[in-house]
Amino acid sequence: MVLLLTAGLAFAKGYEVSKKAGDYDVALTFDRNPPIAGDNMVNIVIKDAAGIVVKDAQVKVEASMPAMPGMPPMSNKTEATAKGDAYEAKLALSMSGPWNIAVKITRAGKSASM
Repeated sequence: MVLLLTAGLAFAKGYEVSKKAGDYDVALTFDRNPPIAGDNMVNIVIKDAAGIVVKDAQVKVEASMPAMPGMPPMSNKTEATAKGDAYEAKLALSMSGPWNIAVKITRAGKSASM
């Protein structure tokens, strides 16, 4: 019984990944792990080279899935909105499976991607 509860708690945590995008440190968290077919909430925290949270960027999230036998490639783009020290976006995935997620940050006329 304890093992089932522990396993349930482990899967309750969202999917998280942190990467560099140019001079920025970007932390991306999905509300579900693994993300599901349908709507997924994405939380994005961006910090500059000094470790200061970036609140004045335009942030876009794109999910893409390469073509598979009998299926064309798929993609979906959404724009994130600022919320406190983070950005949030609702990303709709048309099916479960291996999606590539890209985040594009535009600030002061310069762009960076992860």
